[in-house]
Amino acid sequence: MLILILYFFIAVVAIQIAYYLGVFGKFAFAKAQKITPKRIPISVIVCAKNEEENVAKYVPLLAEQNYPDFEIVLIDDASSDNTLELFEAFEKQYSNIRLVKVQNNEAFWANKKYALTLGIKAAKKEYLLFTDADCYPTSKDWITAMSSQFTLHKTIVLGYGGYEKIANSFLNKIIRYETVLTAVQYFSWAKLGHPYMGVGRNMAYKKEEFFRVNGFINHIQVRSGDDDLFINEAANGGNTTVAYSPESFTYSAPKKTYKEWFTQKRRHVATAKHYKAIDQFQLAFFYSSQLLFFILAIVLLAFQFQWIVVTALIGLRYLCAWIAVGFSAGKLKEKDIKFWFPFIEFALVFTQFNVFLTNIFSKPVNWK
Repeated sequence: MLILILYFFIAVVAIQIAYYLGVFGKFAFAKAQKITPKRIPISVIVCAKNEEENVAKYVPLLAEQNYPDFEIVLIDDASSDNTLELFEAFEKQYSNIRLVKVQNNEAFWANKKYALTLGIKAAKKEYLLFTDADCYPTSKDWITAMSSQFTLHKTIVLGYGGYEKIANSFLNKIIRYETVLTAVQYFSWAKLGHPYMGVGRNMAYKKEEFFRVNGFINHIQVRSGDDDLFINEAANGGNTTVAYSPESFTYSAPKKTYKEWFTQKRRHVATAKHYKAIDQFQLAFFYSSQLLFFILAIVLLAFQFQWIVVTALIGLRYLCAWIAVGFSAGKLKEKDIKFWFPFIEFALVFTQFNVFLTNIFSKPVNWK
């Protein structure tokens, strides 16, 4: 029995190395991205629901971007706080701000996709750049960096939305590592010609892509997924590219408690079950191989079966993973997480397994 487990473990290690070097290496070892400014007209779209504190801080950062032709479409999704009042004040202050007021609709109650659809239709520019109300760009050249990746054929651009660092917080390191790993996955698969998701904190596409797939209509019943489910449907190897220069990043405040983050992850995992079958398979295959790597390694070491071989395989797998994670983290300005990688990965893998089990027995809560 132990010899069969060893053979199975060897296969799992081979799968892991193939993912880290063969797939993720497509992004990890990519050259630094150059920015060639373009004068494409851009509509920056921000949807907010009860985000008065964040919009007060971040809308001015968007309005003061160094870009020749852009507008900001602020969407108030029936907020009950002072978000709308702040938006109205900004509309008076900045000439390039357009305000969309969303009233509660019985058919689309608390549905962010409905609010975004109204905002997209109100946008006057053909190219749309999305971020969330609790996000901010890293520089005044964010629009320039993201729009620079558009070409005649590349009409969808996937960007990186990171989280702020919190000193002396292991949870923060887990959150940021998971965010990096997710970005590495969707960047790498996009570079391989098979884009499957993006994050609404930082992504862009031409308006015609939205109407080509009839917007969010095919997954309107799913409360979340205005970003990843849309990309899963609309993106392909011919129309999608990525932006990963530091000027293109956005950041937001991370969850500060494990419970809040766990709830967030439950929503993300629940949304992923609506991906195309092939994308669900490749994601499940990778995470299953991660989980099996730990379980099988623990079993084999516990019985001290061929422990030299097992230890060598563990070391080889970690070396390959560490290289891919290290280079990727460097590109995304998250270098510190690579030093904690073995511990963070172990904690994340079993958290994800817990999320999966929890979602089987209860339904996660979605948009506010």
